[in-house]
Parts: sequence; C-alpha cells; structure tokens
Amino acid sequence: MKKLILVALVAMLVACGGDAVPRNTGVFMLIDTSGTYTEEINKAEQIIRYTLSKLDATDSFAVARIDTGSFSEKDIVAKASFDDRPSAVNRQKRLFAEKISEFVKTASPAPYTDITGGLLQAVEFLNEKGTGKKTILIFSDLKEDLEEGYIRDIDVELEGFEVIALNVTKLRSDNMDPREYLGRLEAWQGRVEKTGGHWRVINDLDGLDGLL
Repeated sequence: MKKLILVALVAMLVACGGDAVPRNTGVFMLIDTSGTYTEEINKAEQIIRYTLSKLDATDSFAVARIDTGSFSEKDIVAKASFDDRPSAVNRQKRLFAEKISEFVKTASPAPYTDITGGLLQAVEFLNEKGTGKKTILIFSDLKEDLEEGYIRDIDVELEGFEVIALNVTKLRSDNMDPREYLGRLEAWQGRVEKTGGHWRVINDLDGLDGLL
C-alpha cells in the first residue's frame, strides 16, 4: 500500500513538472515627448486606457517618457503590478489612469529623443517582473536624436519580446522623400529582429483590438 502511495506521489510531481511557465502579461509603453510630437500625446492616453482595460490580475504595466536620456527610472510616469483581487485591481487601474491624465496635461517637449535608452529601460523592467508575455509599445515617430556624449550603438536583447510601434507619424522631410520614413521603419525592425524580438507597426489607432 505504501508503495502505491509513493508511486502516486511521484506521478503527481512528474505531472506538475518543474517550474510552471508564467501566463501573465507585462507591458511597457514608451511615449515620445520630443518637439512637436507632444501634440500627439492625447492619442497616447487613449492607447493607455485601452491597455488598462485589457490587463488583468497579476499583469504588470508601466509607462515612461522618451526624452534626452531615457535609460532612467525617473522617466517612468506610472507603473503597477496588479493584485489578484478584482477590487484592488480596479483601484490600481484608477490611480494609474489619474497619473497618466496629469502627465498628459503637464508634459513639455524634450530637446532630444533617446529611444534606445527607453528600450533598455523597458527590457530591464519586464525581465524583472518575469511575466510570461512581454510587450513594448513605442509611441513615436521613431526619429532618434541623441545629445552629444550619449552612446547608444548597442544591441538591445529582445528575445521573447514583442515590440509594437504606434502612431509613427511622418515628418516634413518624409513628405519630400518617403524613403526616409520607410528607412526608419526598416532600421528599427532590423534592430528588433536582430536579437530575436518580434516587430509590428500599428498606425490606425481605431484598430487596437489586436494590440495585446
């Protein structure tokens, strides 16, 4: 009898097998605040509210600005790891939305655009949370402009990450030479896929259903 019980216990342990793969979701959104792109920031709030509506208990979400030097905790505008209690999650989401609304009202243009630094910050945050699904949203025209002295010629390890570019607006120079716009998209796609990441672009913000 004892032998049968032992066999049953071993079978249960084998069935459970090692560490379970996390099924929760982590999202990190980067918002470009450079130059005239701050005029688009109300659209970013729309995306954030949509994302909040899709996230659930044990998921994680953070929003950070892209500015002169974005590889910094100080650029995170709001962050939350949601509780497993529905009432607590609703409260967390409400506070998150309030922080974002305040940020949208007071955001001022940044002189430079450190997108790579923001990506590094996003990867660090999501890896620390250890979520099963990792998504980075980049709300930007994807024109990186670095202040002198900032080094960003490095590979960002994106294996297991999905990177989604949102609202990639066309610059005035893009209208004169569309190759500039297409070149930016191609360059960022190459950087993301080079280290194993998955790349998407969503410019139609009325079609966010497939975002997450």
